[in-house]
Amino acid sequence: MPKIMIPTPLRQFADKKDAMEVRGTTVGEALAELTAAHPDMKKNLFTDEGKLRSFVNVYVNDEDIRFLEKDKTPVAAGDTISIVPSIAGGI
Repeated sequence: MPKIMIPTPLRQFADKKDAMEVRGTTVGEALAELTAAHPDMKKNLFTDEGKLRSFVNVYVNDEDIRFLEKDKTPVAAGDTISIVPSIAGGI
């Protein structure tokens, strides 16, 4: 099964877990399973229209899904999906 890595800022919405194995065969299915298991996380990842928020980056095995097939990017057993929220700030 693919594994989703949950970043530290979002772990509070995922029972403090740092990862979750999912059965989905695409990134979209995997994220749907994650948010079904942890509904409070959905508003942090998706807009009200159901689109991935612009400041949330998702990678499959270090490849940015924006340059692949976006939420239709296939995933397989052993794949790692990383959620990387953008951090803003500075002086």
